[in-house]
Amino acid sequence: MCPTGSSSLPPRDEEAAGAGFRQAFDVLDSDRDGKISGDDLRAFYSGLSGGVVSDGREREEIISSMISVADSNRDGFVEYDEFERVLGYGKRRSGGGGVMEDVFRVMDTDGDGKLSYGDLKSYMRWAGFEASDDDIKAMIKLGGGDEKEGVSFDGLLRILAVDHVG
Repeated sequence: MCPTGSSSLPPRDEEAAGAGFRQAFDVLDSDRDGKISGDDLRAFYSGLSGGVVSDGREREEIISSMISVADSNRDGFVEYDEFERVLGYGKRRSGGGGVMEDVFRVMDTDGDGKLSYGDLKSYMRWAGFEASDDDIKAMIKLGGGDEKEGVSFDGLLRILAVDHVG
């Protein structure tokens, strides 16, 4: 949440947001079985440049937490409707925010509605990912921003929807 208690996020096109969530889901669902499993997340993170900066046990705890947060029916998998709910698209349609918007607000340390180079670098370090200066610059460019202005919430969704696997 912004210091003022109001959202500084620009309005978004709901159809585009839903399509972006579907792309992100499809990237994470590496075995294409219609649900995200721990194995899918392991495959995704192993394909990232630099990988996760943590030991195997810590990585397993992170993956387990991710599944637990989204798995509302407690079947051990994240189906698309659960994924969409966690990212906030379903809640936005009914007037509320979502987890990803909350994450964006936490990452946006000055509350200006953009993730700066410093915001992204700091968050990646905190989250346990190695990210070089070039990686951060590439993320901003991929999200449709520039190094001076940063990247918007929609840009963050574009970054997350990139197919790192192939």
